[in-house]
Amino acid sequence: MSWIIDYNTKLLKVNKPVLIVGLPGIGNVGKFTVDFLVEELNAKKFATLFSNTMPSAVFVNEQDLLELPTISLYYVKNKKQDVLLLAGDVQPQTEESCYDFTETILEVFKKLNGSLVITLGGIGLKEVPEKPKLYCSSTSKKFVKSFLSKTNLETKLYGVVGTIMGVSGVLVGMAVKKNIPAITILSETFHHPLYLEVKGAREMVKLLNEKLSLGVNIKNLDKEISNLESETKRKVKALMEVKKEQTEFKEEKSRYIG
Repeated sequence: MSWIIDYNTKLLKVNKPVLIVGLPGIGNVGKFTVDFLVEELNAKKFATLFSNTMPSAVFVNEQDLLELPTISLYYVKNKKQDVLLLAGDVQPQTEESCYDFTETILEVFKKLNGSLVITLGGIGLKEVPEKPKLYCSSTSKKFVKSFLSKTNLETKLYGVVGTIMGVSGVLVGMAVKKNIPAITILSETFHHPLYLEVKGAREMVKLLNEKLSLGVNIKNLDKEISNLESETKRKVKALMEVKKEQTEFKEEKSRYIG
């Protein structure tokens, strides 16, 4: 089943938008960054994506109500350049689903005359970094060079990262097929499923704020940390329990195969 897009409104009239993608991953640094931007910029949701490959589970929220995991697209009108934000509770669960998902996102972005895709992710370390470094890469030196001006981003990824898994990597790789400039920004973080890379997210917000003139008040990031942190940890922990139960079920089921 391909990904279904449920539009809350018609396709937007936007000014050559930039797409910023932050889904759950190592250190949840990308998710944390984009979730903050959605809140801080009062971004408007215009589409929700669904597939039957998403986790077969629902969350119990603070109102004791049930909610499905979601992946949504938001937009922000910006003086310099309009911004789209892709945020969600989960990533595509399989390789096939990941490629279908990125194809769907890029098709929508192409129709909106998008100008640049920026994916956010983490680089897992064995220890918690005191001052997380940010790295930048793309499929083209030209894209990297144009984005790097007046930044302190590291570009030496070879030997630091072997592969970039999931949407953060595949979306950049697939964008080149549609002639869409795309880069990824990665933050060092601690490799643990429940760890939230707050320092790295703060640096990402500062970088995006400067490069895209978002008008974000960085001080508000510190105020929002505790709320976003507890909510993200709750959902990550719930999904980890689902995966554990599914693994145990498969192992139990395999015992009856003779």
